[in-house]
Amino acid sequence: MDHGFDAEQPSLWPDASGQDSALEAVAELILREDPDGRRFAGAVRRSMDMLLDGQHTGRFRWEQLYKTEKAHLGTLIEINLQREFAFADGARMDYRIAGADVDCKFSQTRGAWMIPPEAHGELLLVVWANDRDSQWCAGLVRALPELLNVGGNRDAKKTLSAAGRQEVRWLFYNAPLQDNMLLRLSADDVSAVFSHRSGQRRVDELFLRAQHRRVSRNVVATVAMQEDYMKRVRYNGGSRSRLQSRGIVILGHYSSHGQLAEQLGLPVPESGDSVSARLARLRPHHGGAPCVDLGGEQWTLALPDDPEEYVPKLPEI
Repeated sequence: MDHGFDAEQPSLWPDASGQDSALEAVAELILREDPDGRRFAGAVRRSMDMLLDGQHTGRFRWEQLYKTEKAHLGTLIEINLQREFAFADGARMDYRIAGADVDCKFSQTRGAWMIPPEAHGELLLVVWANDRDSQWCAGLVRALPELLNVGGNRDAKKTLSAAGRQEVRWLFYNAPLQDNMLLRLSADDVSAVFSHRSGQRRVDELFLRAQHRRVSRNVVATVAMQEDYMKRVRYNGGSRSRLQSRGIVILGHYSSHGQLAEQLGLPVPESGDSVSARLARLRPHHGGAPCVDLGGEQWTLALPDDPEEYVPKLPEI
């Protein structure tokens, strides 16, 4: 669907009441298309993952990128948002949304968007994201001259002044970004995962050390560094079968696995996610711990002192 529309372009400037009708029309359209921000967040996450290219490089931290690569994140976000929402090309700016030209600007520092002379007076879709904090923001602002700092860089690009930053009409503020789980592991755990030469053994180590956490497909790809990376998770030779003898189950996006996760109080895997946990047969010392039926026996989350036991195969439905 082309969301540029063919309607007459609204006035570029606020009316007598101070209302920027073009800005409000753009905001209304985006929020109608993506009321909870999931689609927007997905485009931001894909952009970061494309830049890191973990499947081929094993990288998962912003600091691992080259300076020239970091400069491309804004372009990737601009492209992926256009693909996600089918925004039309703008006449002067990046997009045409609800009849108005809109320029997309990204910055790793909230409020530090660089605005070139040709965008002065134009509508800006400003985006910020931080992988370590797993948060992102997106808002709209009109780059009016009185809202820009006086100074600029050698390309004559300016930034929003304090007053300009106050004028941002936030669509999503500190919204959750899909977690880059590798950033949550300790340095020792990360070192242990990547110490193995075999991609399969790295994935095994990941699920041993990242229990009770959602592990995304991209994290698996980054650790495996192989083409058919999800094969390293499955039964028939993947981590699900290789870790059974240690009592480890790996829940995926099956309805039965979601039910098991809820019963055990684990994070419920979303599309593409895996969640690992070590189980033990229910015994008196577990008290009233939540449990599930596997192979006709009751199993619960293992305590640190519980011995490792071979766990039954999970249903794949």
